[in-house]
Amino acid sequence: MATSVSEGRAIHETHGGSDGGGAEDDEGSISGSEVSSVVNNGSVISTVPDRHGFLGGSQYCPDEKQLVSPVVVLRRERKWLAMISGWEKYMDKNYKKVRERCRKGIPTSVRPRAWLYLCGGHLLMKEHRGLYAQLERQEGDPRWVDDIRKDLHRQFPYHEMFAQQEGHGQQDLLQVLKSFSIMNPEVGYCQAQAPLAAFLLMHMPAEEAFWCLVSICDKYLSGYYSQGMEALQIDGDILFGILKKVAPAVYKHLKKQKVEPILYMTEWFLCVFTRTLPWPTLLRIWDMFLCEGIKIIFKVALVVLKFSLGRSGVLKKCPTMYETLEVLRSPPEHVMEEQFVVTQIQRLGITEEDFEYEHKRQVNKRRANQEKDKARRQDR
Repeated sequence: MATSVSEGRAIHETHGGSDGGGAEDDEGSISGSEVSSVVNNGSVISTVPDRHGFLGGSQYCPDEKQLVSPVVVLRRERKWLAMISGWEKYMDKNYKKVRERCRKGIPTSVRPRAWLYLCGGHLLMKEHRGLYAQLERQEGDPRWVDDIRKDLHRQFPYHEMFAQQEGHGQQDLLQVLKSFSIMNPEVGYCQAQAPLAAFLLMHMPAEEAFWCLVSICDKYLSGYYSQGMEALQIDGDILFGILKKVAPAVYKHLKKQKVEPILYMTEWFLCVFTRTLPWPTLLRIWDMFLCEGIKIIFKVALVVLKFSLGRSGVLKKCPTMYETLEVLRSPPEHVMEEQFVVTQIQRLGITEEDFEYEHKRQVNKRRANQEKDKARRQDR
């Protein structure tokens, strides 16, 4: 049975830690406008990575704007380091302060450690000391290992860590996903886990990335990767139910065209927007997601739905399901910008009670439908 968005997957009872994106460029280094480029497999890629490690592709952003001054960043770094040193106390007695700082954005230098602490990965590492090394040495189920190998080259191929075939990034990714499949044989391997693991590996060592992945799959995305994906389907129905309050016109449009939530929200939720959002936006969303839980992903989805389809004249240009889904597959750039998304999710006005009410409503509705189906089968 799916877990409530107000239970373990969606709230802040986990304890956790930061992001180690690319280092700042040194003075005198090549600026974004001076970066040379080469053609690789028909795509133009840079010979110098951006600050996040991308050499090209849709995530490449050499001229990324710095929204926070260096002075403020330094001040926030000091606050985060002090907070992490007394983590249990902060999470138990001053969670609102942690949440506030996550919403402002975790400084790049402490993000890897902060993420590890926020999701509770540091506790799992401590509790299962040495287990990851044991799992690495095991061969794993050939079925899952073969599937993982086939997917390695698809994960952020324009990132310097994964650009090289069978390079250290791809090898670490193989080990993390294989180890997860051994530890969770009932789940094994799901393709959507690969971008999550790769994203984590960009920010932390393999063992830490592994325990963060375990925590995220168990606590935040519980049931998402199980056969049948009932939890994901219920959350899709919850999303659609809340959309009625947030953007009634968009809700009516999707309902009229019979566009099921599973058609547009599956990748968003299963991959936690790692395949959708621009990198600066994604990092900010993960800062909040690991602190506040799955409800952040609901809110991002609501913002994308509301401002992609709810703009003036857009619905008239979507006479069929095809056009509607095309808009949602490629939301406008301004709708995906960091400051816009972060600001709008705070303005949605969705409460814990809204999530709880819609969760209960959808679970009861699904249960009633299942009982009707069962009764029909018995009558035959």
